[in-house]
Amino acid sequence: MKIIRNKQRLLLVSTLGAGLALGHFHAAQAAAASSSSIGTTTHKAHKRTGSKSAQNSVRRPAPASIAAAPAAASSAMPVTRTATAQRNAFAPVNDSTGRGGSENIVVTGSALSTSNNANANPVQIVTAKQIMQTGATTVGDYLQRLPSVGSSGTYNSQTNGTGGSSCVDLRNLGQNRTLVLIDGKRTTLNGNNSCVDLNTINVYQVQSIEILKDGGSELYGADAVAGVINIKMRHDLNDANITVRGGITDVGDGQTGQISGYKGWNFDHGKGNVTLFGSYMTKSGIMQRNRAWSRNVQTNDPTDASDLLFGSSIPTTGKYFTDSGTYVPNASGTGYHTATSADRYNYGSQQSLTNSLQNSTLSFDAHYDVNSHFTPYANFQYSHRTSSTTLAPEPMTGSIYPSNLPSSLVIPADAPYNTFGEDVLMYKRYGEWGNRRTETATDTYTAIAGAKGEITHGWMYDLSYTYGWNQVTSQMSGVGNYAKLLQEYGLEQVDPTDSSSALVYNPSVCQTSSGCVLSDPFKPLSSAAAAYSNYTSHDHYYYQLRDLNLRMHNNHVATMPWKGGGDLGFALGMEHRGEQLAYHPDAVVASGDTLTNSASYTGGGFNVTEGYLEGKATLLRDVFLAKDLTIDAQGRYSSYSTFGGTKNWKASINWAPIRDIRFRATIGTSYRQPNVYELYSGGSLGYASATDPCAQASSYGSLSANVVANCAKQGINTSTFVAANSGQVPTLYGGNASLKPETGRTYTIGTVITPRWVPGLSASVEYWHYTIKNMVSYLSSQYILDQCYTGASTNYCNNITRVSSTDQLNSVTDYYANIGGLRTSGIDFDLDYRIRVTRKDVVTLGNNFQQLISYLQQNEPGGQWYNYAGRLMYQSGTGQPRVRDYATVNWQHGNWGVTYMMKYTGGMVWNNGSQDLSTALGYGRYKTPGVFSHDLTIDYRLNKWTFQAGVNNLFDKQPPFVADASTNSAAGLYGDLYYGRYVFLQAGVNF
Repeated sequence: MKIIRNKQRLLLVSTLGAGLALGHFHAAQAAAASSSSIGTTTHKAHKRTGSKSAQNSVRRPAPASIAAAPAAASSAMPVTRTATAQRNAFAPVNDSTGRGGSENIVVTGSALSTSNNANANPVQIVTAKQIMQTGATTVGDYLQRLPSVGSSGTYNSQTNGTGGSSCVDLRNLGQNRTLVLIDGKRTTLNGNNSCVDLNTINVYQVQSIEILKDGGSELYGADAVAGVINIKMRHDLNDANITVRGGITDVGDGQTGQISGYKGWNFDHGKGNVTLFGSYMTKSGIMQRNRAWSRNVQTNDPTDASDLLFGSSIPTTGKYFTDSGTYVPNASGTGYHTATSADRYNYGSQQSLTNSLQNSTLSFDAHYDVNSHFTPYANFQYSHRTSSTTLAPEPMTGSIYPSNLPSSLVIPADAPYNTFGEDVLMYKRYGEWGNRRTETATDTYTAIAGAKGEITHGWMYDLSYTYGWNQVTSQMSGVGNYAKLLQEYGLEQVDPTDSSSALVYNPSVCQTSSGCVLSDPFKPLSSAAAAYSNYTSHDHYYYQLRDLNLRMHNNHVATMPWKGGGDLGFALGMEHRGEQLAYHPDAVVASGDTLTNSASYTGGGFNVTEGYLEGKATLLRDVFLAKDLTIDAQGRYSSYSTFGGTKNWKASINWAPIRDIRFRATIGTSYRQPNVYELYSGGSLGYASATDPCAQASSYGSLSANVVANCAKQGINTSTFVAANSGQVPTLYGGNASLKPETGRTYTIGTVITPRWVPGLSASVEYWHYTIKNMVSYLSSQYILDQCYTGASTNYCNNITRVSSTDQLNSVTDYYANIGGLRTSGIDFDLDYRIRVTRKDVVTLGNNFQQLISYLQQNEPGGQWYNYAGRLMYQSGTGQPRVRDYATVNWQHGNWGVTYMMKYTGGMVWNNGSQDLSTALGYGRYKTPGVFSHDLTIDYRLNKWTFQAGVNNLFDKQPPFVADASTNSAAGLYGDLYYGRYVFLQAGVNF
């Protein structure tokens, strides 16, 4: 352990050195800032207050122009830093007192204006320029770089079952525990994934992003368990801009094109403003066959390389099981031979590696300052996103509960086309139907109307109403109609109400059906037969938001009545919010007549009325050992229509004994009510990445004998049994109306150093800790199987069913539950350093570092705690690396700028949810090494024009191998490397 700790200390020291050498925050004096801004000029700031499925079955749910700083802010702008360390944020000035000055800003985590460097909450601020320099085409693609952003969100490199959405996750606590705001207010969710789809946000309209890396339920309500991401958009523009960007990988795919523009008008001597934004982005997907590392998917992980399996056991020619053996047709088309690994089907050759995306956005923003007491405003944002992805042809192994169609397609011995002379079980992949292609169209709009101003004596108000709507239409072609396929084979069930019923040959079931073509299951379908039995499913999702919000605050209610006392400020408000969500599956899919994942209707909603209060007191200011001593307390009461009332609170302290160093701490509670899918989701089928214990009994070490014995009780010989679903298990997911809300506690302790003797340097260190109780989740299918077959908890055996005729897994039932608890902690280190080398040359450095200390999770109430820190859940592709780092360096020389970026993800040991893998357990690979990636961007400004060129993944680093049975890697962790080397060019002009 001592050696490990020393290695970690060495890595930390090396990383800090890298931060000093490779960091980045774009700060410069006014002239330098102007020359480095990408495609913009400074505008007048108006006074405004403010499961994937490798087996190819879909899992259903479960600018070139950058806004200049506000006029009141200085031009020295670090690109990445904590809020307390920033000197001038890309945040709107909130001069609520009318006194003027650039020191008062509102930073996420408080409803009160905060003096620079006086915020106790750990908030990281990212500017638009930083986003642009990475070449990111969506907000989600950029956020995936940051160490605090986890791998359990939804990303564009995850293609199966995501609907093309991109949703962010903080601290690996899940995207349903991360609250995303736009301009400080809730926005419309995506109905498919029940989260804010970052793909629908115009990346060129983003002014800055504030990331509260601490719980926020006490101020923002439920969902803010892990933290808050507040995306601040650009407003109050008085010119116009057009920006065009294009990019492509060095192998000629992944083409990206973007065009964005805006026009702003001031009127009535600057009292009013109207701003319009529009954009269009298209991004082509990448196929797995175009990347050597993902072309042929590995589906097992044995010690002996000769036992490796690739692809699926279900070929397009069909696979036939008899009492005498397992056979596949000969290549000549006549006769059969015993099936071998050479007959396996490489589904990776037909599978998308990344989504194809198209997104169009339009926004309107207007306000008019009638007087200091009344400023009406309105904002409207609309997005139309389409996405598409491809999977290999549909495999057929039978139906899944609750369908009454045959769970196994057993061709009777007396059928005229059965030459085997005995009953034959058939598995087949229907290439005749073509590849499965999912196309999703999403329309999202959010409208806000309100008014703000001063009530009296420094009391400010903001009253608004938000209405949001999302509609998702998804269609999937090539899924097949199982009922019609049976008709074409002339087969009918003896008992149509029993999925285990035998099949008999009766050609009249086809002959009496219009369009049906009587076919031979041992031969390919004709084009007419394929057209009759094929099917395209259509699903619909809807989400609606209504939110009435009243906020009031006064930063200077009173002054502390003692020498050195500072201001006392209060904020209060109320919110009444209603959310409804509905999922309407395709009627044929819901009936179980197709071969794709079954699904049921989901619908529900809730209303909540909330009130909050915040008080902030500067106890001491500018006295001995107290340059600043501020305390803050926040409380929120929420009354839910579903769970009743709850109270949450947070307290913080911020102490600067001298101006060079500041100590801060927070402690608070969190609360999350289960969402609509967790509560009310109808049963749906997915294919979880897992393996049947009876097919790999030798990998359980000392528990192998238990597995062998428990499989034998079900008549399975583990030495000869071969699982049909390679690397996957059919799993039934569903909601649970009996769920209890999650509760938790979060605390942080840290320090910020801004030494006068090192001008331009700021550094912060933060320890953070989260605890969650009654955690709502579903277990991994592998955990359920392992608990049953090892005998650790035989209660889980009730969740497992097998097909009686084949002993193959029919389904694992895995509904949402309050599975137990979670405790995680770590350390953040952030560094920014600005060095003026010459009159024209400025070097800015930055580093964001995260050290994960622990990640402990219970998989059942009162059960064993599992430590997943430093572990990669290799089957699902999520992981908790001990170390993550993002370091950048920028050199600005007049109108020229060069930025270098480095990302590091630490190595991890593979884990299946129950235990770490090792060679002693029969696994060939059991860990993933640390991975570095590098990016480079060059920009140049010429009069009103700006130009930018960049290379992402400069050295064409491939993602590390992970035996996930889908892409040979882990998209949530290494998805940015899936593209390979990527180059982009951008040009923008202001007018």
